[in-house]
Parts: sequence; structure tokens; C-alpha cells
Amino acid sequence: MDTEHQAPPATAPNPARPIYVVAAHPNWRESRVNRRLLQAARAADTATVCDLYAHYPDYHIAVPTEQARLQDAQLVVLLHPVQWYSMPALLKLWLDDVLAHGWAYGGGHALQGKDLWLVATTGGPEGSYHPQGYNRYFFDAFMPPYEQTAALCGMRFLPPMVLHGAHSVDAAEVDAHVAMFAERLANYPQWPELDEMEGCPACVVPDTDRPTHETVGAQH
Repeated sequence: MDTEHQAPPATAPNPARPIYVVAAHPNWRESRVNRRLLQAARAADTATVCDLYAHYPDYHIAVPTEQARLQDAQLVVLLHPVQWYSMPALLKLWLDDVLAHGWAYGGGHALQGKDLWLVATTGGPEGSYHPQGYNRYFFDAFMPPYEQTAALCGMRFLPPMVLHGAHSVDAAEVDAHVAMFAERLANYPQWPELDEMEGCPACVVPDTDRPTHETVGAQH
């Protein structure tokens, strides 16, 4: 194993660190931008960081630990490359396991009033996310799953920070992007646009839409 890029353990939850960065990249050694964003997050005094692929290589997620970190945070950052118009597999599993019914939604309110921020990169340039481009849709078309995940948990979905064309943009643009990310972490929640954003939407899941305790575990 290459130890140069091996992730150190996540720091323990700290009330003085209102940001929890959940980073997911299957191969940090091949990352041109996300690896630097991860380094910037680790250097931030305001953030606790978890590299999912380093902490859970067996895909067995410590749900109580992750839920405790989320409860300690006010801002949750999902940091990852866009893969097949979505997130890496382990991050999807993290969402499935950690944002449990009765805890994050459906009678649970552990994340109510918190902020969710997507920080992502794409391999294709911005122009490829266009009806006449090879990705066929504007990038915003791939955001509803993130937005609705936040809404269902009573969280405010902040405007994403996306760098397109991560394989090809020049070094100066990468430097500026990483610097802006670090600045945002340092200044949260003093972001001018937050004053104008509406609160969290209300998405109540009726009890009739979920199985009763007698049938929990049954497959649908």
C-alpha cells in the first residue's frame, strides 16, 4: 500500500468544529483536484474530516459514530468526484446506512436545520453538460437527488461548489478553486448568500408509507 497518500484517522467530533466533511474517492493517488480539497479540509480549524475509503475499506460503516459526528456538525460537506452522474458507491452506502428512517427523517429530526453542501468535480468540461453536449443535460439536472435528500432530512441545500473539467483545467484554476474552498470553510456560516436563502422545506413522510414495527426488515 502506498503510505504517502494513506488517510490518517478522522479527528474526534469537536463542538468547536461545526463542519463535517465526508470525502469519497476510490483512488486518491489519481486525483488531481479532490485530493487537494481533502488536504485543505484537513487543514481547516473548523472541520472534522472522514475519508470514507480509508476508514471503511470493508464497506462496514460505523453508523453510531457517523451519526454522532453529524449531530455535532452544523454544515455537512459531501466532497467527491462525479462518477456516472452520481456519487462514488461507498458514499451512497454511507447515505443509505447513516441517514436512517426514524433518525434522519420519518419521525427523526437529528439533522433538522443543518446545512448540506456538495463540493464536487467532473471529468467533462462545463460545455459537455448541455443539451448539445455529450452529457445531454445541464449539470443542474443531476442535482435533484442531493436536493431532495437534504429536504427529506430537513436540511438546507446550499449552492454546490463544482469544478468542471478537472482533468484538463490549468493549474491556476485548480489553485483558485482550492483556495476558495478553504476560505469558505474558514468563514462558515458567514456566507453572504445564506442570509437570502429560505429555510429548510418540510417533507413529512406519512406513517402509512413505511412498514410497521412488525414488518420491519421485510423487502419491498
